[in-house]
Amino acid sequence: MLTPSAVTNAKPQDKPYKLADERGMYLLVKPDGARWWRFDYRRPGTGKRNTLSLGTFPDVSLRKARDKRDDARTLLADGTDPGAARQEAKAARVEAAAAEDAVAYTFEVAAREWLARQEGAEVTLRKSRWILETFLLPEFGRLAITDVTPRILLDALRKVEETGKLETAKRAKIKAGQVFRYAILEGKLELDPTGSLRGVLKAPRNRHHAAISEPTRIGELLRAIDGFTGQPVTLAALKLAPLVFVRPGELRQAEWAEFDLDGAVWRIPAERMKMKAAHIVPLSSQAVAVLRDLYPLTGDEAYVFPGLRSASRPMSENTINAALRRLGYGTDEMTGHGFRSMAASRLNEMGWNSDAIERQLAHAESNKVREAYTHAAQYLPERTTMMQAWADYLDALRSGATVLPFKRKA
Repeated sequence: MLTPSAVTNAKPQDKPYKLADERGMYLLVKPDGARWWRFDYRRPGTGKRNTLSLGTFPDVSLRKARDKRDDARTLLADGTDPGAARQEAKAARVEAAAAEDAVAYTFEVAAREWLARQEGAEVTLRKSRWILETFLLPEFGRLAITDVTPRILLDALRKVEETGKLETAKRAKIKAGQVFRYAILEGKLELDPTGSLRGVLKAPRNRHHAAISEPTRIGELLRAIDGFTGQPVTLAALKLAPLVFVRPGELRQAEWAEFDLDGAVWRIPAERMKMKAAHIVPLSSQAVAVLRDLYPLTGDEAYVFPGLRSASRPMSENTINAALRRLGYGTDEMTGHGFRSMAASRLNEMGWNSDAIERQLAHAESNKVREAYTHAAQYLPERTTMMQAWADYLDALRSGATVLPFKRKA
């Protein structure tokens, strides 16, 4: 039978050795100096020999080791294998911890983590946050992400559908799927429930941006823009929009460093383009004039069209549309994006090379082989001529002249 001093004074030897206590318990002394409490017993029912670890000295004292041995003997007296009981208890603790972790890792936690890791245009991130916070988090954000079933998700999306926002419902499903797949990569989830909802939502109707394309009405619009009495920066954006017909986000986030006014060209970097490919916009003399007039107002800033509240941020995405409303054009008549449709419609009618038009609109190539050879300068000489002809055409419409479409030779 061991004493506390014998345990304390046990020295390591070249080979492991045992110091017996009683009732199957002993101290195993290893060559590295580690001292392990062990209890040998026979498994109930099988009689097979087994060893149970009771901890290490000095973390577990002689008295505490004996208490553990006695607990094990009590289980044996009841016909329970203490080793098996320990494994079951450990498995239960792991399962309970996993369940607790799953409850703590809610859909909202996953969504916030996913949002924090996103990069890209500010407006895109803001829309993602709006969709999550408006339509998904209030419905099941507090649920453990493992508890969000396809039925729960569908119920939330159907509520959006019932308001007539079919496109929003579609986007909400996409955002939910992105969050679920992020959780899968983080090891918090096994399956993405959005996979079960393929084809169950109502298909949104194709919505075209309202645009004016009839020549007489284009002239009226241009004269209305000339009469705009709002902010000078907004007026400049309104005047430049039909001349360059880029996407509204590309226009409002334009930076002076991208422009070569002497060379009459605007080079938009790839990271600001929807298709993530650099784009060149040849500038007509009219476009250069608008920019030169604006330069004294904003030339000291990074943005060509800075926001009214802070020059460190670009003009609001709603500024152009709000100005059009102020001019009396409703949402079903004209939008900032409509200047692109206006140009595409009229330039095709005028007989310009459709490939040059598409390239100037910075549309993606549908043919992947051709896409591989598409670059910012493709058709550039023809596009330069086209952009000046387009600006001259707009001037003629503004003056009220009747301009007949002409079929330009290729």
